[in-house]
Amino acid sequence: MSRIGNAPISIPKGVEIKTEKNLITVKGPKGELTQKIDPDLSVKIEDGEFTVSRPTDQKRHRAMHGLYRSLINNMVIGVSEGYTKVLELVGVGYRASNTGQLLEMSLGYSHPIMFYVPDEVKVSTESVKGQPPRITLESPDKQLIGQVAAKIRAFRKPEPYKGKGVRFQGEEIRRKAGKAAGAAA
Repeated sequence: MSRIGNAPISIPKGVEIKTEKNLITVKGPKGELTQKIDPDLSVKIEDGEFTVSRPTDQKRHRAMHGLYRSLINNMVIGVSEGYTKVLELVGVGYRASNTGQLLEMSLGYSHPIMFYVPDEVKVSTESVKGQPPRITLESPDKQLIGQVAAKIRAFRKPEPYKGKGVRFQGEEIRRKAGKAAGAAA
């Protein structure tokens, strides 16, 4: 039994949901998102709540039931509140700056890394003395912001010995001990 799929989604004020066949459009103060859903599933809006139901208990229907309910819930939260990801650049000489949607990073390579952030994601950078430089990403689309943040992190993943690299704010890096000094042969 799908516990996630059966939970109704409450629609906050200022958010409207339209359904046309198997296309769902969610519109709110932060933007508009669309998602195609499986044609077997049926959706219903009543009393300010959105519900997704499945026709049978087949494994495929159960899987799609929870998946699409979660995707639609993420869309509702995104257009009403939005999502934010903060990345920290930990390392000597690591810097980040942005000109509009173009993000320029110095991550210890011989060249600066230029990365164009999609227009749906708002990017900002800040450098405060005594703290690592930060890149802040904001978007109503949870999937897109996660993908962009993962791509930026992939330019220089945190390494386990000194902890240098691009990491998410609050991420714990498992540290390893370095070489054992003076092992007798």
